[in-house]
Order: sequence, then C-alpha cells, then structure tokens
Amino acid sequence: MAGPAVAEQRPSAEARPSAPVSAAAPFQLVKIPGAGGVKLDGAAWIHPDAGPRPAIVLPSPWTQFGWHTYSVMATKYALAGYNVLAYSARGFGFSEGEVDAGGPLDVQDGSKALDYLIAHAPGRTTKVGFAGLSYGSGLSQLIAAHDPRVDAVAALSTWGDLGESFYENRTRHVASVRALKTIAAGARLSPRTRQEFADLLANRNIPQALAWAKARSPQTYVKQLNKRRVPVLYAQAWHETLFPPNQSLKTFNGLTGPKRIDMSIGDHAGPEMTGLGGLPNHVADDAKRWFDRFLKGERNGIDTEGQVNSQVMWKYLPWLRETRPNWGAFTEGTQRLNLTTPGRKGADGGLSTAPSTGWRMPFTSGEDTTASAAGSIVFVAGFKEMAGLPKSYRTNTISRAHAAVWAGEPVKSTTRLRGAPKLRLTYTPTTARSTIFAYLFDVDERGKGHIITHAPFTSLDGAAGRPVTADITLQAAAYDVPKGHRLMLAVDGKDQLYGDANGSGGGITVTSPKARPSYLDVPTG
Repeated sequence: MAGPAVAEQRPSAEARPSAPVSAAAPFQLVKIPGAGGVKLDGAAWIHPDAGPRPAIVLPSPWTQFGWHTYSVMATKYALAGYNVLAYSARGFGFSEGEVDAGGPLDVQDGSKALDYLIAHAPGRTTKVGFAGLSYGSGLSQLIAAHDPRVDAVAALSTWGDLGESFYENRTRHVASVRALKTIAAGARLSPRTRQEFADLLANRNIPQALAWAKARSPQTYVKQLNKRRVPVLYAQAWHETLFPPNQSLKTFNGLTGPKRIDMSIGDHAGPEMTGLGGLPNHVADDAKRWFDRFLKGERNGIDTEGQVNSQVMWKYLPWLRETRPNWGAFTEGTQRLNLTTPGRKGADGGLSTAPSTGWRMPFTSGEDTTASAAGSIVFVAGFKEMAGLPKSYRTNTISRAHAAVWAGEPVKSTTRLRGAPKLRLTYTPTTARSTIFAYLFDVDERGKGHIITHAPFTSLDGAAGRPVTADITLQAAAYDVPKGHRLMLAVDGKDQLYGDANGSGGGITVTSPKARPSYLDVPTG
C-alpha cells in the first residue's frame, strides 16, 4: 500500500515587488452605507497619493469582533501598497441590520463596501481582491460571483456547499449548527436565519432549509466565477468539523480559472490564526502572494507551484508540504480492502485483499461508543492537532455490542493515504429509517488509534428488515500510516456531531452479500 515518494517543497520565495513598498496608509474608522441604508461598521487604510493602486476588501468572520479580526492583516496589506477596507458583516459587531447568513443583502453589502472604497481612494483603483476567514471567505466568493469588479479571491477556512456542510449524506450536522448559533449569541440573526437553524436542529422542513443554504453556497455560482476566470485561493483544514473538506473540494474542482488550495493540519480557522496576528503563517503568506500575483502582476510563482499544496496530518512541520498539479493527481492509486467475517464469535472482522461474502455482524444502533469523528468541534481539538497532540482513541474500548469493527494486518511499509476513501457497506436495520457512522483509524501495536477520516450516512426511505447498500465517500485526508500500524474501520449508530435517525432499541446487521459485497477503497499517493 505504500506509494511512490512525492516531492516535498518549501514555499518559493516571493519575487521582487513590481512597485516599491508603501508607507502605512492612514487608518480611519468608517461607516459604510450598505444595502437598504444599513450602516456597516468598518475601518479603512487608504493611501493619500493620487497614484493608481489595487484594493482589498475584507468582510468579517462570523464573530462579534467583526472587522477587528483583520486589524493586523489589513495593516500588512496597506504596507504592501494596497488600499484596504475591512467591515463587519450586517448584524455583527457595531454594524446595523440583521445577519443574512450569506444571502442577497450580504452580497449587496459587499458591492456597497467596494463602492465606498473606490469613491474614497484619491487615485484610480486598478484591481480588486476580496478575502475573508470563515464567514468572510464565503461572502468573498459570493460577492465575486455577483460583482464583475472583483478580480481575485482568497477564501480561508471556507465553504463551497453550505447544504452539504449542514446535511451530509442526508445526516444533519447538528454540532455545526449549534456552534454557529453559540458563536453568534450576541449577534442579531434575521428571523429567516433563526428559523432555518431551528428547523435543522429539530429535523423539520429540511428541503426548505437546503434551498435556503443553496442560495448561500459558492457552489451554486461556480459558472459565474468561471465565466470571468476569477482566480480563487482556498484554504482548508483536513480535520475541519464545521465545513468538512469534501464539499469545499467539490466547489474547488469545479473552478476553471487560476486556483490553488492549501490543506493543513487542524480544524476550522486554526491554520490561519497566527497569520491574523501578524506572525509567520503559510496560509496568510499564500493569500498575500495570491493577491500580489493577480492584483499587482508580480511573478512570484504561486500560480505555477501546483493547484494542491498540502500538509500531512499530525506531522507538525509547517514548512514541509506536498504539492500536486491538481486534485486528480493527489491520488495515484487505490487499494481495495474487503470487509471479512470475524474468525471467531465476538472477534473483529478483517480488512483483506481477498473477497469475503455471506457473513453477518450485528450491533445495537441506539448507543454511542468511544469511536467519534472528533473530540470537540471547531477549536480545541484542532489546536491540539496543530501542536502534534491529536486525540488518541483506545480502540479496545469501542463497544463491540454497539459497533462493528474490522482491522487490517500491520502494514509492511509506510502507507501514504492521499484522497477520499470510499466505503460500500450493505446493512439491514430493524427500523425503517437508519443512520450509520464510519470511522477510519490508524492503530499502533498497543491498540492506540488516531482518526484519519470519517463520514455519516442516513437512509430515510427504507423499510425495517430490508437491506440498505450504502456507498459512502469519507472525508478526504492526507495521512501516513507508519510501518507496523494497521488500518481499522469502525461503524456505529451515534455520534455527538450529528443527528441520527435510529431512535432507541434498534439494531443494525452489517452483511456482505455476493451481489453487493462490502469493501473499503483506500486511495494512495
């Protein structure tokens, strides 16, 4: 399963700037007329000379700190010669209005903010970039899709398909919705935003919630971005719990203009955090290089280094990154591991290259186990991962009464897992509706495991006692399984990040019929 070596590179040095570095632009607090007369709180760094300059607009993250999040980043852009405007999205901080969650009013606000910056710049605005973290990253993409004046985007810890983030494989990501509500506790959510969050948590009106999310998804407007070939930089964490990476990769892969994605260790907003404070940071540096290339025209190499730039999970060497020309080249091969029957009653099943059919592995679906997608959502676990301290799992504590487990043989050499594993699983539930969660672990000789990836799956239109064949794409990962370790697959029916359809007292029996055998495809590179 070990793949060929991949070139590991340090980021190339920036080329000499095409214009001299500027002195700091005067800083001023501003009130920006937004859509419908709403006043948006912001700050501007505008150079007083009348020369032509590029501009950068920074919509705020989903936080009451608003534009203040970007104070240092904006100052660094201004020192590099840009006119800069940072603003708090409506409903947050001291901005008026109600939170539209990336809706039409937010898009109009972005254009109004750009109007303000252009009108107050003494000289001609040459090119325009939009950048943001989290909420600001989604807004930046949406504004760029609707406003032809936007020439480049840097979207950090972003989303592509908001509906898939909230409802993956027909499974509600309740922890994500709760986290957004908690973080925005001091904000003024619009009645529609409150209603959609409430419906997602209560498992009602889901088609309406997905339609609401679709209008707020950059995925919906990829054609508009492609028509103008807008250069887009993405940044994402491998173990992202708020906006899992597959939905962003789907949007990224649909872009046909200049593009790049930086994948890093950690969770939501973690990889960029030190950069926001002005410290050395690969992602923040790449965002600046992206704008220098596409707004200033500097030949700094960022557009020729490869579309995919990734850090291997749990290896805290920020400068040691792998580059690939595109996402298709990220995975070089696939190994199929068949799920096999346990050798004796109560034992785990196996992961084998030899096919195995006709067996059964039952478990109770209504109880949680120690297998979980993450120790916590968004921040705590992600920062531990970045420090080289990922959550450890004692795999012998996973209740075999409430989960089915399969383990492979110890690998004979390092296995370079690169891409999104795919699982086909046939199971029979005792209830009409059912949910399963699949977890893929790296397990050492002592049984201590680290999670590589996971995915949920829900069947809503089955029948009690009728087999379900689930084809599940797990979240993409870059992970090296060391020599002597083994892969372990665990499947249970409950996870703290998600809502499930199992209820209590039900059961699930995993099978491998000859016509639909159960297997795991492991991508290698």
